[in-house]
Amino acid sequence: MHKRTFVRTALTSFALAAASWTGLAQAQALTPVKFQLDWRFEGPSALFLLPVAKGYFKQAGLDVTVDAGNGSGGTVTRVASGSYDIGFADLASLMEFHANNPDAPNKPVAIMMVYNNTPASVMALKKSGITKPADLTGKKLGAPVFDAGRRAFPIFAQANKIGTVQWTAMDPPLRETMLVRGDIDAITGFTFTSLLNLEARGVNASDVVVLPYPDYGVKLYGNVVIASPKFLKEKPEAAKAFLVALAKGTKDVLANPAAAIEYVKQRDGIVNSELETRRLKLAIDTVINSPDARAEGFGQVNAARLSLMASQVSDAFGTKTRVNPEAVWTGAYLPPAAELNVLPRK
Repeated sequence: MHKRTFVRTALTSFALAAASWTGLAQAQALTPVKFQLDWRFEGPSALFLLPVAKGYFKQAGLDVTVDAGNGSGGTVTRVASGSYDIGFADLASLMEFHANNPDAPNKPVAIMMVYNNTPASVMALKKSGITKPADLTGKKLGAPVFDAGRRAFPIFAQANKIGTVQWTAMDPPLRETMLVRGDIDAITGFTFTSLLNLEARGVNASDVVVLPYPDYGVKLYGNVVIASPKFLKEKPEAAKAFLVALAKGTKDVLANPAAAIEYVKQRDGIVNSELETRRLKLAIDTVINSPDARAEGFGQVNAARLSLMASQVSDAFGTKTRVNPEAVWTGAYLPPAAELNVLPRK
């Protein structure tokens, strides 16, 4: 009996050790990837947090860590510095970095389109009398200096023949507050951010005039997945695996936004689930599953449209050199078309 007990114990110990070694080997086999968001943990960040929580990245052989950001410009800079391998940032910010830092050794590259349209818009209260772009001439506009909508406003102004406006700069938390107080006549910002922020300050959505850039002749692309050239060169298969897992997770998010928000709440317990679900749905409807996105295909770009945006950003941002569209974008790491077929039919 003692001999049989010893044998069973030995076999059990061996099995446990083998399982432990296997788990350790699998963990060691995962490629670490540092990912930087463009902003805080809000509704749209579910696109990246869901595939982490559901294990899609691990199934693809990746150990992905997702960190919050504080603006697209910062994300581009951190990926360029090597602090992060991959990030999520506004394409215009990436273009600006390229054109203003032509000799930078590690300029990030866009590898997947996520926001096929810019989320930027001009927003005003109906009581201001502003109902169309031309009404903005002579008005006081406000936004942080790094706001994507503010930076691209010259393109919006040219497309809609808007005259001179007066700008006021402020920190992001004060933008909507100053509009409500009447300190400024209108603001620029991401629609799914500022509109809900105005509601949080007691403004009814029906009392807000929203002038989305895409609806008024400005077909700029929005946020893209960017990657460090060093990472792409050294770990091309990891980059491809990341996009495969992201596409899979995006399909889940689009199918059930409310459920996806729970993964955002896991990272930031104080988020308002109902509010962030609305934010995510608004982002999906306006920039992720937009008519342009369905026409071009999720993750992809139209070459002519990309080239036009590069020219517009060069002019509006006053860059040191012209933006080269071929230098800021590559589709070489995208999954096959079947795996990019994630957009639900309208």
